[in-house]
Amino acid sequence: MTAAIISGKQVSDDIRIGIARKVADLAERGVKPGLAVVLVGEDPASQVYVRNKEKSCIELGFHSEVHRLDAATTQQELLALVADLNGRGDIDGILVQLPLPKHIEEKAVIDAISVEKDVDGFHPVNVGNLVIGDDSLLPCTPAGVIELIKRTGTDISGKHAVVIGRSNIVGKPVSLLLQRENATVTMCHSRTANMAELSRQADILVVAIGRANFIDASFVKPGAIVIDVGMNRLDTGKLAGDVDYESAREVAGFITPVPGGVGPMTITMLMSNTLIAATRRRGLK
Repeated sequence: MTAAIISGKQVSDDIRIGIARKVADLAERGVKPGLAVVLVGEDPASQVYVRNKEKSCIELGFHSEVHRLDAATTQQELLALVADLNGRGDIDGILVQLPLPKHIEEKAVIDAISVEKDVDGFHPVNVGNLVIGDDSLLPCTPAGVIELIKRTGTDISGKHAVVIGRSNIVGKPVSLLLQRENATVTMCHSRTANMAELSRQADILVVAIGRANFIDASFVKPGAIVIDVGMNRLDTGKLAGDVDYESAREVAGFITPVPGGVGPMTITMLMSNTLIAATRRRGLK
């Protein structure tokens, strides 16, 4: 068996067609969704992400602002900018690019973003709503993971899903979203003693541990859906996921590549969240 490849780029492109159509409809009503991205410092990876977000906004017809701040910017100055963006009517979504310089407390900044404009889905209120099943803006990468699984045609309900990694950004929220879809979820992490044994029981395997090529075929149940959230740069300069792709694809039923899998979905779900925020803030449908 050789796994079918789940193309994040193709799924992302399909979703963007629908977003662009809705943005055009809003434009006829005098509404233009607005996204403000704040970048503090000059982290190379963050700069790439921010450029891609800006490009996506332009392509989809959003109003886009990028606030590039010096690495020496104080926490007070950053919070003042967030407060200003919270109060602006033309800004529907606010994203402060992480990581932040060490002298700035990330939690204080995330907490300061208006819940209605928290298009990253990181605010404690949005996270709490996710936990109890209430409507909320969902974290972008986990929402993208669920969309990729659904696009395989698989009914998630009743399936056994194993999530490897328990980060607040991916592992925990994706486990909650899988439960919302009525999967039975097992969480594995660095202290899990029998990870390979548990992983081999998974109909759906989501891996987000930040260790290049750590999960090989011995962790994969034949025919399983394997979603690789990892993005690691090897000494050779090449990108690699957390899953040993060549090994796992010989056993899995479906698998995401790196790059070209989960990555394209993250920014697309950010655009979707911004569109949702724009309509909700104005009481539109």
